Amino acid sequence: MSDDDALRAYRDKRHFDTTSEPRGQNGGGADELSFVVQIHDARRMHFDFRLEVDGVLKSWAVPKGPSTDPRDKRLAVPTEDHPLEYREFEGVIPQGEYGGGTVIVWDEGTYRSLSHDRRGRPVPFGESLERGHATFRLHGTKLQGEYALTRFHGGGGDGSGEPEAWLLIKARGKKEKNGKTQHTGQSGGKGAAHGSPDPWRARSVRSGRTLQQVVDSTADSSRNEEAR
Repeated sequence: MSDDDALRAYRDKRHFDTTSEPRGQNGGGADELSFVVQIHDARRMHFDFRLEVDGVLKSWAVPKGPSTDPRDKRLAVPTEDHPLEYREFEGVIPQGEYGGGTVIVWDEGTYRSLSHDRRGRPVPFGESLERGHATFRLHGTKLQGEYALTRFHGGGGDGSGEPEAWLLIKARGKKEKNGKTQHTGQSGGKGAAHGSPDPWRARSVRSGRTLQQVVDSTADSSRNEEAR
């Protein structure tokens, strides 16, 4: 599939003369594969978990956010592929546009595929996703360690026509296996889930701003434009 085909759904849903989201350019990324987690205060607050695969960002909406607790199983619903430039997007999507609301970059970094077949041979990451199970190691500012994405409903050529649903789970490391679980990021407070950050208190790893501060900054910029 070409980059244009992969991003067609993304582009068809957006009016780029209205939204400041990137249209996206064709071409691959750097040598290391990237990931990003964005907090998105849209119609429903959620986290967007994105992994660079074959020149685009494969994306899942995670309502409760990725957890640092291996005991948690987080629902992850696939969304359309996003362009690599979306890794840096932070701002307010206008109301009336698809996904209207505020976005911050909560975490970012690189990842390494750990997927393999039954004989222990490496499997291309895109292929492992098609099969419905992929393992990978995150090297982020806040999220680190081994995670897995597993499809448990729909997709995979089962002919059901049902929407896909996945689980995002952190693997148990040495400390977790010994009964000591470490958590990263701010947790607790309104809208927060166990092992996940409070989206209202969380700060962008790129700008240090909260969701509300991004809203306030956008409003100030709009007033300054109108005053000119």
